[in-house]
Amino acid sequence: MSDYDRQIVLDTETTGLEHRQGHRIIEIGCVELINRKLTGNNYHVYLNPDREIDQGAIEVHGITNEFLADKPRFLDVYQRMMDYLSGAELIIHNAAFDVGFLDAELEKISGYTTKINDVCGVHDTLIQARKMFPGQRNDLDSLCRRYEINNSHRELHGALLDAEILADVYLIMTGGQTALTLEASSGSGQDRAGKNGDVDFSTLPLVDVKPSDDELKSHQAWLERLNEKVDGNCVWSKLNAKESNGKPSTTEAAPDATTLH
Repeated sequence: MSDYDRQIVLDTETTGLEHRQGHRIIEIGCVELINRKLTGNNYHVYLNPDREIDQGAIEVHGITNEFLADKPRFLDVYQRMMDYLSGAELIIHNAAFDVGFLDAELEKISGYTTKINDVCGVHDTLIQARKMFPGQRNDLDSLCRRYEINNSHRELHGALLDAEILADVYLIMTGGQTALTLEASSGSGQDRAGKNGDVDFSTLPLVDVKPSDDELKSHQAWLERLNEKVDGNCVWSKLNAKESNGKPSTTEAAPDATTLH
């Protein structure tokens, strides 16, 4: 889990692949998450790059020079953008690409020395996906198929659209179900549900189910595999270590199943 309460899922579209060759950003799309909830406080802008867009890039995102002719320059929007991003953790797929382009744009501003990493944390979901699914395709479309996220409306790349899709992917990658709501079908259901259908779990009866020895062994084996995938940062494995007199081992007996669910 992230140490940041506020996260910004970010994507850009550009005139070409290499900022070192003078290519520029033409679209920035950002989606805000606070405590893993979409807020609707998004940021989106198209930019006039003052240069031609590569034909190959147009085929990817469909943005043309004619469309951008009356749009603002990066110089016109950078301060508002940086204020919006400041203090957040950026969630980016292939972060080196987008951060490299953003820093290159900031470097063009006379007297401005701040870089993206000076004001934001950065989490790269491509690096995370490669650790979770080694040897597999981990582009955004492949992750959508893997997690059964519908991206059929994504005929072309777009910064805001891709940021919205990546937000869904990231939330599933890092926690699965992010909110539990129930359709209240009776009066008692209505009593238990708060506004927006959120369930008040304090009103629900607690069912105490004890796992069998085989289930505990199977669960422990799953924890060990998970711990390897997340570089030793599995929360439940750390809990095991604390409950085992401080012994830093993930092979100690698993906590009672009622403490895990």
